[in-house]
Amino acid sequence: MDSRIAQRSSLSRVVLGADPVRRAIYIAGMVPAVWYFYLGINDQLGADPQNVLERALGLWALRFLIASLAISPLRQLGGPSLIRYRRAIGLLAFYYACLHLAVYMVIDQGLDFAAIWADILKKPYISVGMAAFAILVPLAVTSNAASIRRLGRRWNGLHRLGYLAAALAALHFIMLVKVWPLEPLIYAALVAALLLFRLQASIRRRIAPRPARAGQPRQR
Repeated sequence: MDSRIAQRSSLSRVVLGADPVRRAIYIAGMVPAVWYFYLGINDQLGADPQNVLERALGLWALRFLIASLAISPLRQLGGPSLIRYRRAIGLLAFYYACLHLAVYMVIDQGLDFAAIWADILKKPYISVGMAAFAILVPLAVTSNAASIRRLGRRWNGLHRLGYLAAALAALHFIMLVKVWPLEPLIYAALVAALLLFRLQASIRRRIAPRPARAGQPRQR
């Protein structure tokens, strides 16, 4: 009995982490997915449930991705420091992207890989979405302490690709709706603002004077 409890506890720590706040983020973050699947099972997603479910999951993936990228700017602008929870929020974005892709591949295409490949080649919005997902995969795989230690400075360079994934995901959303409603434009504007903030911070670091080394006189 004790061994079973220990195994469940270990599995819980692996899946949700040891931090109770991080666990709460994972649990709360998956509530929308559970709710939409519940509505789908009970035939409450309207006339085109597959399309509604697929878009809702993709939209939540974009929301969590933007939220994870906004954590550093929020801290730099004087807001609360949520850096320790950025990984959890980023992984939620990846989980929702996986669900979004799974609904498309399983429910929409019935795992017809020939049809899926034809869609990727013929439909630009699917090509863009697949590119965004392909970028998220290595980011999710390396979202652990072991990868940070192993990759060193390269880890930061790799995870800057999250901005590209967000830009592609926002473009995928705009191309998918095929019109210009306000919502996808808002997400695109948020991604653009985050990219500009990142670029501005990078420029400031490059032009900032470097501190003098020990034993060297400071320039006046």
